[in-house]
Amino acid sequence: MSGAIVVTHATKVIHGRVVLDDVTLTLPRGGIYGFSGINGSGKTMLFRAISGLIHLTSGQVDVFGQRIGVDVDFPRSLGLVLESAGFWDESTGLRNLTMLASIRGVAGEAEARAALARVGLAPDDDRPFSAYSMGMRQRLTIAQAIMEAPELLILDEPTNALDVDGVDMVARLISKERDRGCTVLVSCHNEPKVEALFDQTFRLYEGRLTEGEKR
Repeated sequence: MSGAIVVTHATKVIHGRVVLDDVTLTLPRGGIYGFSGINGSGKTMLFRAISGLIHLTSGQVDVFGQRIGVDVDFPRSLGLVLESAGFWDESTGLRNLTMLASIRGVAGEAEARAALARVGLAPDDDRPFSAYSMGMRQRLTIAQAIMEAPELLILDEPTNALDVDGVDMVARLISKERDRGCTVLVSCHNEPKVEALFDQTFRLYEGRLTEGEKR
C-alpha cells in the first residue's frame, strides 16, 4: 500500500494491557487527519508509534517510505506536539527555539522568529519561559513543531490551554501547513473550527481503530 504513513497491524502491550490493538491505516501525503477518542483510547500511543518514540510489540510503521525502528529511528522530517515539551526555564522563547534549532541545523534564528510570530508570541519578549502562562507555553510548543517546516506534523491536543484566539490560530496554522504540502495528524476535542479542516477522521476505542470518516 502506498501512502505518506502506513501503519500495519500495529499492536502495543504494556504490563499485559493492550493499548494498541492491531491498528492498520494508510494516510496519503498532504492531508489533515483527525483522531478522536476518550482518554486512554490509544490516540497518543498511536502518535508515539508513528513518531518512533515507542517500540511496537508487533506490526510496523512506515513514514515516507522508511520503516520506523528499522530504516530510521524517527521520521526524517517531523514536527511534534505531544505531551510536555522540554524547554529551558531560564531562557526566552526565542532562545529556546534557537537552541533547539541548533541540534539539526535545519532552521535558524529567522525561522525561529517567524514561528513565534505565527503562533502569536513576540520574538523579542525578554521574559524567561518560567514566566510564561500555560497558553504561552502551548504556543511555544507549537512554534517549535513548525519552525523547521516539517513534512509530517503531529499535534496531540494542540488547543489545550488556549483561548478562543488561540484556537483560531491553530486552525489557521493547520490549514497553511496543509497548503504547503505538509501531512498533519491532529487530536482534539470539541473544536469545530479545527475539526472542520479534517480530510478524514478516525476514532479509537480501547486501542482499536474504527473506519475513518471522510469529509
